[in-house]
Amino acid sequence: MRQERLVLGRISYLNVLPVYLPLETGMVEHPFEIVSGPPAELNQRMERGELHISAVSSIEYARRSERYLLVPDLAIGSSGPVQSVILLSRAPVENLADRTVLVSAETHTSAALLKILFAQHFRIPVKYRTGDATQLLDAGEYPPAVLAIGDEALTLREHPAYPHRLDLGEAWRHWTGLPFIFGVWAVRRDVALARADQPWRILSRAKEWGLQHMDSVLDAAMGQGPLKRHQLQTYFDGLVYELGPREQEGLKRFFACLHSLDMIPKTPALEFADRSTIPA
Repeated sequence: MRQERLVLGRISYLNVLPVYLPLETGMVEHPFEIVSGPPAELNQRMERGELHISAVSSIEYARRSERYLLVPDLAIGSSGPVQSVILLSRAPVENLADRTVLVSAETHTSAALLKILFAQHFRIPVKYRTGDATQLLDAGEYPPAVLAIGDEALTLREHPAYPHRLDLGEAWRHWTGLPFIFGVWAVRRDVALARADQPWRILSRAKEWGLQHMDSVLDAAMGQGPLKRHQLQTYFDGLVYELGPREQEGLKRFFACLHSLDMIPKTPALEFADRSTIPA
């Protein structure tokens, strides 16, 4: 493979700022062209082969694991409240039977997690439709419940029309006792097999820089959303950027749930883009 400039996908939400700020400000040198988009768009671009490496939804890896390898020790998730993946409801969750939940078109993993929680944890039958929550609410339309993710969730979480709020990260932890991994970083297998220099390792270095310089991350995050500095600190403190044994256990549990509901054809193994672990 010609050593071309690698295209790196960046989720266009605040939660990945500790990983990308060092790259975008030159604090960590890198060989990437960085392109941004919501998770669903990055999933599609990875599927089409337009990106070499990207943050993707966990469910994208589960659906097409034969195409990807995971960047070691890098993920985005929570071990409790995540704050940016929230079900906003006009009534308590137990009163939503046969009601319709509006799901953001930007999400794949969070939508799947919501379906798992309703089907296997709450055991409440609900209906789903896809739409733009902010646009509908601005137009005066208020669905019975809304799944909001990312920066939109941070903006809408105190909406007066929705007094009931369910944090999906916290709901998963209460149910399973495990962290929930919303996104992973994936490398196309053809790229991983061709690049002996393993450029994706730079992402782990960027993560470490970001986590060690959270004041700089908070400075950059200010003004990008509705949260004040102390709220941003609490938000980032609740996020997980590791993919260690407990996070991997949570990811495997999620994959098993997806398979049990026929949302993926099989439960994939976790295979990493490390020269010692790349399958022959």
